[in-house]
Amino acid sequence: MSTQFASLGEGTAVPASPVPKPAAAAAPADSPLRLFVRQYAESKIALIGAALLLLLALAALLAPVLAPQNPYDLAQLDILDARLPPGSHAGEGGRLYLLGTDEQGRDMLSAMLYGLRISLAIGIVATVAALSLGCTLGLLAAYAGGRLDAFLMRVVDIQLSFPAILLALVLITVLQPGVGNVALALVAVQWAYYARTVRAAALVERKREYIEAAQGLGLSGARIVFRHLLPNCLPPVIVVAALQVANAIALEATLSFLGIGVPITEPSLGLMIANGQQSLLAGQYWMSVYPGLLLLATILAINLVADQLRDVLNPRLSRQ
Repeated sequence: MSTQFASLGEGTAVPASPVPKPAAAAAPADSPLRLFVRQYAESKIALIGAALLLLLALAALLAPVLAPQNPYDLAQLDILDARLPPGSHAGEGGRLYLLGTDEQGRDMLSAMLYGLRISLAIGIVATVAALSLGCTLGLLAAYAGGRLDAFLMRVVDIQLSFPAILLALVLITVLQPGVGNVALALVAVQWAYYARTVRAAALVERKREYIEAAQGLGLSGARIVFRHLLPNCLPPVIVVAALQVANAIALEATLSFLGIGVPITEPSLGLMIANGQQSLLAGQYWMSVYPGLLLLATILAINLVADQLRDVLNPRLSRQ
């Protein structure tokens, strides 16, 4: 390695200062979305759950295109095709019933796709509505404090003291069965979970400096709550919402199984299971088992996604 010298005078030389090398460019920081995706993808089981959930959601959304039969169109039903086992044909060389037919001659595959569509729709709509109501009341209680906070939390405590299925049964009995009334009952059952979760997170965020700065600038209470406080309370709420979608679907299936959920003209997976259970002892398992397996796969996929969301969005979990 050669040594460079600089002359200070006659007969004197000292080593020259090394030429500084340009600093390496700093690696660009990951965006929040890219970081979230990378952390979520650490779990292969969660990826399988997300892929399964996406597949089921697409199947439900595209049910009119994918289903070989419209199970709600009476003109397409033939009572002579009732209770056919999986793999049967309608007559000689007729339509193939891949998963068999039910007691009304409906193609089970088509009925399951449409039933999944109704179950997912009720679960998602009820969760979004309950999330909106619960977040609003929870933020209001945390930001206002005082008697309003105490009153709202006592209401939440009273509601959470009742079993969800019991409260839903009472509401459906009063409102009468129907898709809209089932969704309304699920909203009434679930909003308290979001209110308590949001309030707990908002009480912590309310003491931070950015809230004091916003108040010092004279911003309105509504702007502080929804523009500054709410975004920082969303991570735990997202996890609760993901879990509550699965709970809403399971609760709707329970109500429909008991015969007080969705009407028979718009059967969900729970109602299909209930209709097919009478044929289990006769060996006609497909009318109840296949919808049950589809319901199980849906709830399992949602729970796998929610479990990984909890790990990714929980700030207390240390990550290498």
